Amino acid sequence: MERDDVIEYSLDAGHSEEEGKKIRKKILFVTLLLTVITVFEVTLGVFWRNWMPESWHWVKWTFIVLTLVKATYIVMTFMHLGDERRNIRSVILMPYALFIMYLLFIAIWESNYVNRMLELFQ
Repeated sequence: MERDDVIEYSLDAGHSEEEGKKIRKKILFVTLLLTVITVFEVTLGVFWRNWMPESWHWVKWTFIVLTLVKATYIVMTFMHLGDERRNIRSVILMPYALFIMYLLFIAIWESNYVNRMLELFQ
């Protein structure tokens, strides 16, 4: 017995099977890229201190850059911002970029202050 209340949503997608394959290929590529970047970050974080502990600050900056790359790919692909015009992307992303730069400035400024205070009391 076939149900008549089940709606086949794939028929209402508005694209052909070729376009669907292209979209699925793009999603698979981005997912694999994000997975590779995450595995690289975890491996770097786990093993780098044992290899070269004096250059740990470069690892921290690498984490920041790779996290921003992952966030960009997520926003551009899965939130469909990559399909918008350049001006709309700029209007949406610029406040976030400025806010992130502000947070980095505050974090660096405060860490320098805390470091100076610790040196003063030692």
